Amino acid sequence: MAESKRNRNRKLKISSEVELPKGVTADFDGQNLTIKGPKGEVQRLMGKQLTAKVEGSKIVFESGRDTKENKSMLGSLTAHVKNIIRGVVENHNYTLKICSGHFPMTVTVSDNKLHVKNFLGEKVSRVLALKQGASVKVDGALIHVSSASKELAGQVSGDIEQLMRRPGFDNRVFQDGIYIINKDGKELK
Repeated sequence: MAESKRNRNRKLKISSEVELPKGVTADFDGQNLTIKGPKGEVQRLMGKQLTAKVEGSKIVFESGRDTKENKSMLGSLTAHVKNIIRGVVENHNYTLKICSGHFPMTVTVSDNKLHVKNFLGEKVSRVLALKQGASVKVDGALIHVSSASKELAGQVSGDIEQLMRRPGFDNRVFQDGIYIINKDGKELK
């Protein structure tokens, strides 16, 4: 009996390649993909349906079957690895703006913690423990977050923004806080 076209396509293997620039190395052991570059090192846990091979200056991802799920996983993983490569060559940078209207707040970074004092006249300072691998610098009314991992830089920026959250208050009236104004080169309005 002849196989249907649908079943024949599911037996095909699909693959994707990502080129490594000079100065960037990759290593794959089991389920962990480690990419090292001049600005740092990032590890990525891969799914069980996909396999990776490092061949010279490129990484080859393969899937055992040609299904919609595997195609989408392959595309997502390829995009994530391209972001990781960009991050280990040049860091991902986020910028946050300190907005204080009536009460001038003081923001400092010390001992891998971010301290915000006098937020809306509060007596107790707000403290955020920063995640390992991200660099946070305060420059006047701006906070710069940089990391080799795009996910980590975004998470730390979001944590800083959420630290200033005041539930029950209207954000259109009470506009004091720290807000993300630049996401990895993209200006926010």
